[in-house]
Parts: sequence; structure tokens; C-alpha cells
Amino acid sequence: MTRLHIDSAFDDDLERIRDLMLAMGGRVEEAITLSARALDERDEDLAQQVVAGDRAIDKLEEEIDSQVVRLLALRQPQAGDLRAVIAVMKMAADIERLGDYAKNMAKRVPVLSADPRIEGAGSAIRRQARQVGQMLKDMLDAFARLDVALAEDVIHRDVEVDHMTNALFREFITHMMEDPRNISACLHYTFIAKNVERMGDLVTGAAEQVIFLATGERPGDRPKGDSTATIHVQPD
Repeated sequence: MTRLHIDSAFDDDLERIRDLMLAMGGRVEEAITLSARALDERDEDLAQQVVAGDRAIDKLEEEIDSQVVRLLALRQPQAGDLRAVIAVMKMAADIERLGDYAKNMAKRVPVLSADPRIEGAGSAIRRQARQVGQMLKDMLDAFARLDVALAEDVIHRDVEVDHMTNALFREFITHMMEDPRNISACLHYTFIAKNVERMGDLVTGAAEQVIFLATGERPGDRPKGDSTATIHVQPD
């Protein structure tokens, strides 16, 4: 990370926190990929692996929190240095929450495996999750290099996640209307799609923190796709 402080001890502390953040982000990126794959392939063993792996993500966040408290107590940062610490704390919370959403997706795999298969639903969720996973990867790269342009690109890509969510909602509603036996599975898929959309929002929020960290300025209003609340379905 670009040096933010004349005190090398502060920079060293912040560098350690940065490394922990990137490690946690890498684990979360993997959790998103594996949980979506487990959902698509109905792989309950892989889903359980994601659930169990969330403990490591939580421990990394705890270590980040501990390091941040230590830095605040020992270095007493001011102005821009304090801004950096606050931004990192918020990003850590967002990334840990992403891991929770991946874990929750994995937890639904056994339930959906017992329901009738909804053709194309698992692969569609997997594509949506892949988009969010790539956004997360790029956000972490932007954080490592304080790359404002890349962070802004991540923010704008969240619109694609919104559009994908809306399309999935329409598809699941159609399946439910065509056959009531699909209702249980489609409701689960609807909740998952909405959670993946929220994951995109969390990545976007972290990208905004990267911009704040690099420039000291808050980005403008983020672009958003149409809300799922505006979806209209006409019965046959």
C-alpha cells in the first residue's frame, strides 16, 4: 500500500493489517465461488466445506480488529492516518459479511438438493456469484494499490448484478406460477439471488472506502439498476 504516514512504525502496522485484509478477502472470494458451485452441482460435501471454512474468515476479522485497536492505542493517528484506519475497519466488516452470505448460500444446498430441480437456476446463480466474486477480486487489487480508477470500475459494475437479480426474480416467479410444486425451491433461490445482490452492494461499499482512503473524498451516488420492488408480473 502507498505510504500514508511519515512514521515507519505506523506504516508497518498498517501494512500488517493490509495483509490480513487481503488474506481474508481471498478466503471470501473462494467461499463465494465454492458455495455457488455447490449450489449448482448440489454438492453437499462442498457446501459443508464452505460452512466450516467461515470460522477462518471470522478469526481473520478478529485479528484485524485486534490489530486496529493496538494501532489506535499505540500510534494515536490523526487526520489522514485516522481516515485510513477507519476505512480499513469498515472494509473488514464488509468483507466478513460477504463471507456470511457465502456461508448462508451453502447452508441452503441440502434443502434445495431435496427439492425438485429448477432448470437453469443453479447455473444462473453461479453466474451472478461469479460477477460478484470478480468485483471482489478487483476491489482487493484496488485496495492493495490504492487504484481509484479500478475501484470506480467496480462500483459501476454493480449495476450488472442488479440487472441479473431482476432477471432471476422474473424467472423464478414464472416457474412458481407454472407449477406450484416449484414454489419452495424458487423461494429459496429468490432469497439467494437477493443475498448475492447484497453481496454486490457490500463490495461496492468497500470500493467506495478505497476511494475515500486514496483521496479523502466520498464518491458520488452509486449507479443502481432497477429495484426488484418495481417488478410486475402479469398472470396468464
